[in-house]
Amino acid sequence: MDPVYRIPPYYYIHVLDRNTSVTRLEIGPKTFFRQDHETIVFGPDKMITLPPRHYCVIENPVVKNEDDQTQFDKNGQAKLSFGSLDVRLEKDYKEPFPLYPGEVLKQAATLLKYVAANSALRLKAVLDFDDNGEQRKAGDEWLFEGSGTYIPRKEVSVEEHIVATVIGPNQAIKLSAKKELIDRLGQRRVAGENWLIKQLGAYVPLAYETVVGIENAHVVTDKKALHLRALKTFKDDFDQTRNNGDEWLVTKEQTETYILNVYEQLVAIIDIKTLNSRQYCVILNPVSSDGKNQLGKKKLVVGDKSFFLQPNEQLEKGIQDIYILSEDEGIVVKCIESFNDEIDNVTRVPGDKWVVRGPREYIPPVQVEVLEKRKAIPLDENEGIYVRDLKTGRVRAIIGNTYMLTQDEELWEKELPVTTFAIMSLCAADDASISSMPAGSTKIINSKPSCLIYPLPAMCNPCKYGQPIKGVVCGQGSGACALKDGICKMNQYDKIYCCPYEHARCCPTEYSSSKCKLQCTTDAQCKSSEKCCGKFCRRCVPAIY
Repeated sequence: MDPVYRIPPYYYIHVLDRNTSVTRLEIGPKTFFRQDHETIVFGPDKMITLPPRHYCVIENPVVKNEDDQTQFDKNGQAKLSFGSLDVRLEKDYKEPFPLYPGEVLKQAATLLKYVAANSALRLKAVLDFDDNGEQRKAGDEWLFEGSGTYIPRKEVSVEEHIVATVIGPNQAIKLSAKKELIDRLGQRRVAGENWLIKQLGAYVPLAYETVVGIENAHVVTDKKALHLRALKTFKDDFDQTRNNGDEWLVTKEQTETYILNVYEQLVAIIDIKTLNSRQYCVILNPVSSDGKNQLGKKKLVVGDKSFFLQPNEQLEKGIQDIYILSEDEGIVVKCIESFNDEIDNVTRVPGDKWVVRGPREYIPPVQVEVLEKRKAIPLDENEGIYVRDLKTGRVRAIIGNTYMLTQDEELWEKELPVTTFAIMSLCAADDASISSMPAGSTKIINSKPSCLIYPLPAMCNPCKYGQPIKGVVCGQGSGACALKDGICKMNQYDKIYCCPYEHARCCPTEYSSSKCKLQCTTDAQCKSSEKCCGKFCRRCVPAIY
């Protein structure tokens, strides 16, 4: 091996003296003659050069005195600070420098980190040290905020690069404290505490602050309100103390946009209730002037009006129309709470019932329950209904008059056997009788509330008759007469005619014959129940046929 080593400029070698076991540094440019007891253990290698704005990290650096001179032990070996690091900057090492034996290049030349505005580096102390008069303890964290160039130190590690969060209009950022700290507003925060930052612009969280999220404002309009609930006792943005569990509304009268506090929970977005001039509603558990619900109470609201339902308020039956009653209409109402009825100037007690009759507009107060709306029943002179009194149970018939049921009445349905209906449906035909009904028929049927009207036989004057159906001879059978909507009938002179069905009791019964025998000339010659009828053959016939 050639004992001559030519070391170029800015190069160096490490030479081991085997007699003393000491390794020394030789720097070029020079020609080095290696002795027999010497060994080249490293090099030649290029010196370390730091460009502008660069740095490097040396592990196990040499120990230097106050004059920045390298210290050697008695054997000539350079003293090292084992386990330590040395950050060497370009401003301190403008010339290339070698590594002494035992030194290790832990981090090659690296560009210094520039921290821009609205950003920061989160730093952590790994050793106790004095930071320009401020004592840092191992484990402490703090920020290096831009803009500026960060100069690394061996006692500090870079944990995170933080970029500012931009807060726009109607926005806020929610922060959480990782440990006790004093925030940028000078307020003391405890670990786990949350708060909001609403100032417009960029915000860089401190080392012990965590950005939980961005909160957007809720828009409050004339038709929308916010229903909020307190998660703990605090003072809100309107300087009002809210207790844990309290609920309230935020309306446009207070603010047009609202950002929820960290101790506020959005329960719901409430729509406005609008009543026109013909509507009303009843609110359950209304809120009093002190903001508390009056449980069990009711409040009547009549339009024209718009309002928001407060927390825990409910509409009893929604928005209802005012009762507009005509002359033949009415509603049955019941008192559920004592009150003075100013309309009728009476005192109502619970359980009272009465009918409110038209024509009028009626809004039931909160002490009244509407049971039923009724309408008068128009009845012709031959029409009727059955009405039962709910208090006495008495049933009566109302015939021929328009009638409205009272609060203590109801329509009653009459039940009759089938045979009764069948007999009444014969329409007084003489050739029909009860014997034509099926034997043993006992079925009960319902007549409904309408009265059963039975047409009694016509009170006919036997001396004044109409005309029979022409062109039909009953002697040929009754079928031809039935096709003409008639019925074959024998008169008091034993002569058969085809009579109109609806006038069967008043069918013409004149008998014109020269063979008849004159029986009477006036009614006085007949019995009291008879009349003297006829033109040619006058005879006494029943007065009612």
